[in-house]
Amino acid sequence: MPRRTATMLASTLVLIALLCAGVLIKVPYAEMSPGPTVNTLGEARGEPVLQVSGRKTYPTSGHLNMTTVRVTGAEYRMNLVEAVYGWLAHDSVVVPHDTLYPDGKTEEQSTQENAEEFSQSQESAKVAALRELDIPVSTQVIVSSVVKGSPSEGKLHAGDVIKAVDGTAVRKPADVADLVTEHRPGEDVTFTVVPAEDAAAAEKAGRAPEGGEKVTITTEEASDTGDGGGAGAKKGRAIVGIRAGTDHTFPFEIDIKLADVGGPSAGLMFSLGIIDKLTPGDLTGGKFIAGTGTIDDAGKVGPIGGITMKLVGARDAGARYFLTPDDNCASAAEDTPDGLTLVRVKTIEDAKKSLEQIRAGKTEGLPSCSAG
Repeated sequence: MPRRTATMLASTLVLIALLCAGVLIKVPYAEMSPGPTVNTLGEARGEPVLQVSGRKTYPTSGHLNMTTVRVTGAEYRMNLVEAVYGWLAHDSVVVPHDTLYPDGKTEEQSTQENAEEFSQSQESAKVAALRELDIPVSTQVIVSSVVKGSPSEGKLHAGDVIKAVDGTAVRKPADVADLVTEHRPGEDVTFTVVPAEDAAAAEKAGRAPEGGEKVTITTEEASDTGDGGGAGAKKGRAIVGIRAGTDHTFPFEIDIKLADVGGPSAGLMFSLGIIDKLTPGDLTGGKFIAGTGTIDDAGKVGPIGGITMKLVGARDAGARYFLTPDDNCASAAEDTPDGLTLVRVKTIEDAKKSLEQIRAGKTEGLPSCSAG
């Protein structure tokens, strides 16, 4: 066999062996890629994403698309070939597996956490939108959860509205912990609560929960370090075994229907969609606008993960403008897809002002992002 032929054959066999090894070798990485975008003004699976009942709504046009990121599952283990391909590809990002699933978190745990964050983001989006429109929203402190085997088990229940502790009115979840830990372990603390069923009935009727009944609980000593309104505290302090949170009562019903999406990053776009439906005219002027960002009850926009992938997904869907959280601006500006204009936003009010400029065609003065 000629030497050249033998060399080529050997090289081919080595290459095949390396490829086989690359397929068999598992590496501790995961992949992120652009996910679908959804128009909050439109439909998903044949149903309106945003539905408002009990309040006049107005026609909308254009797009206010929320963006998503696809990730490989917790149990999936990439091989070396896939990792190398992901590193070289422009439309995906390979990251350490622990970045997406820290501390051995399972896919089921991650899905549950994302679902809870998504639910909370919807609640905050509604609050931020209505407050931006000067529509009153009442807020109350509730029992978020009761620790099994704690002094509160059977006495307090998830969804109970906490009106007062020892006769002192509570206005935020931290007040509950502060008042409980004024006691020594073994002392009684008195909660004034509206039972969850009564609170749910009041919320359905669009009114704040009223009245209240007294529930006395004997505190116990915290055994470890934790957080929340009594479910955990510094060792030695008094606890009752609950976590306190907040709930809101809306004057009319706002329903957000979107399956198979998790996390908090759609908050800004949900808020804008709600505002658009509740006000005459339209926010977009028929333009295709996408974006991302968490939102809190006060309308502040927060950072998100996977910004690069969301930009690609938005551009591929047809977006021309992308509402970008201020804290993500520098990263987004480093690799902005062609044809997509980044618009920096810090608050929901910023976003509304920028949409007004886009609608009017005065885009030269839009707040922009610059690489860090």
